[in-house]
Amino acid sequence: MKYNEVKKELMHKPKTWLVTGVAGFIGSNLVEALLKLDQKVIGLDNFSTGHKYNLTHIQESVTPREWENFTFIEGDIINFETCQEITKGVDIVLHQAALGSVPRSIDNPVLTNQNNVTGFLNMLTSAKENGVKRFVYASSSSVYGDSKELPKVEERTGNLLSPYAVTKYVNELYMGVFQKCYGMEAIGLRYFNVFGKRQDPNGAYAAVMPKWIGQILNGEDVFINGDGETSRDFTYIDNVIQANILAGTTNNEKAFGEAFNTAIGGRETLNNLYDAIVKGIEKEIPSINIKKPIYRDFRAGDIRHSNANIDKMRDLLGYEPTHTLENGLKESIAWYINDIKGRK
Repeated sequence: MKYNEVKKELMHKPKTWLVTGVAGFIGSNLVEALLKLDQKVIGLDNFSTGHKYNLTHIQESVTPREWENFTFIEGDIINFETCQEITKGVDIVLHQAALGSVPRSIDNPVLTNQNNVTGFLNMLTSAKENGVKRFVYASSSSVYGDSKELPKVEERTGNLLSPYAVTKYVNELYMGVFQKCYGMEAIGLRYFNVFGKRQDPNGAYAAVMPKWIGQILNGEDVFINGDGETSRDFTYIDNVIQANILAGTTNNEKAFGEAFNTAIGGRETLNNLYDAIVKGIEKEIPSINIKKPIYRDFRAGDIRHSNANIDKMRDLLGYEPTHTLENGLKESIAWYINDIKGRK
């Protein structure tokens, strides 16, 4: 497996990585994985959506020696000087910092643009000026818009449905231009509904997977938008970690300036997802009393169906998902149960 080969190589020849959005769900998991590979990691976050306790979780998950390889800087990607400073001496950037959520972007498109476009350009420009070899960033499946084609293929997108989708598409346009104009080794990863440990179950813009798990465990009502037949390619965090590390280390020049679907290549409806979560929790806590879900209106800006073709990433980066929805969900439920116990 290509990923195993890359991890062995990194252990022998460590690099310096910069992870933005390090206190967030994906960023914190990336840092933990890199530290366990004996890499030097610099982390940036402004705590607008990330949490300081995620940094504590990282420290508790690695050895003291590994933790010494981590440097945290509190700062904002909207500040160009900050971006210039943190990209000095870095080999690889994994740019995760952004304001996620389609509903949030509809509520506040200006703030979303400041973070996801201006902040992105600040980081990309700073990386170029400081001679950073590789720039990998989080794009989104939202760029497919109203395209009805399934599975989604990178070269064919539809009309965009939200300000958030616009910002991520602009990221990809900038990436392509910087690759052509400056020869930057930039790679975009179109995330498809990522889930796993440390994903925040609280707040108005929480993702469906952690939100439902948290609500069920706390005995709260669970709401399903629309008829529940909306489908998604739910992708476990370990697969996303693999994609980032492969993109950060690949020598395949055909990958530069390209965007890749980052998923498992499956599709599950919200109704089936809810049933799977219920069964998983009941297996862990047989005595739990779970309410029936409440259906409400469809959510503005949502794509009806999402399913990725992952052949491009397989062919150019050697990507091979290690976790299905089922085993990823099992690990996630166990983590949330232990996390809630730890907070009590």
